[in-house]
Amino acid sequence: MAHAFAYGEDVLLVEEGKGRTFLVRLEPGMEFHSHRGTIAHDGIAGQVEGATVLSHLGRPFLAFRPRIGDRMFKVKRRTQIVYPKDAGWIVLSLDLRPGARVVEMGTGSGAFTILLGQLVGPTGRIYTFDQSAEFLENALANIARAGYADRVEAGVLTAGEPFPVEDVDAVFLDLPTPWEAVPAAWAALAPGRPLALIVPTAEQLKESVRALHEAGFALIETVEVMERPILVREREGVRPSERMTAFTGYLASARKRLPWSPPGG
Repeated sequence: MAHAFAYGEDVLLVEEGKGRTFLVRLEPGMEFHSHRGTIAHDGIAGQVEGATVLSHLGRPFLAFRPRIGDRMFKVKRRTQIVYPKDAGWIVLSLDLRPGARVVEMGTGSGAFTILLGQLVGPTGRIYTFDQSAEFLENALANIARAGYADRVEAGVLTAGEPFPVEDVDAVFLDLPTPWEAVPAAWAALAPGRPLALIVPTAEQLKESVRALHEAGFALIETVEVMERPILVREREGVRPSERMTAFTGYLASARKRLPWSPPGG
């Protein structure tokens, strides 16, 4: 059954024909303003998802509920965010599921924290830490707007300091120096559980992998993910777009291995 838009919820407005998107929280008596005209929130509330709404200039916009990727891109940014193309690989590496307990070091703007919050569900827990109290304040506001504040615990922590939790199901590191946090991640993880990280340079990746080996991680995997849009048009035919989201970071994942001693050793 179709569920109509209600005041207090977020709506993704898509400019028809152009693809530009706007995230709007519906409030009685308020208006959305753009270069294509004004739309009253009262004219969106009560509409069914997928409906077309017109601006006062007669320009059409499609109204949808935002997906998690839309929410990630629409956060108020104080830092770079994890792109959806990388996020998919990371969350699969972290083996996330409802009820999971996850440590995130490097909250940034909170975009990836929002994705983690949706995946672990109301019974899960995200322990997110950042080295900047200012970044953390902005991130928590973004997380609250997405509706996941009740499943997130946050704090200021310096890379290398121990995490105040143990036996967690996964750890994600998004830091300039993730190798400093690798020993703390190993200590916080339950046996066999995964870690993933993202870094922007090859030298950072090399140092991170070295730290993973030294800390006792196994099944270390390193990748780069590229995404190329394809243009499908009736007259011009099908071909790749001139623009693509190419390099956004190097990704690595690993599993916690317990120390081993030879029999009789």
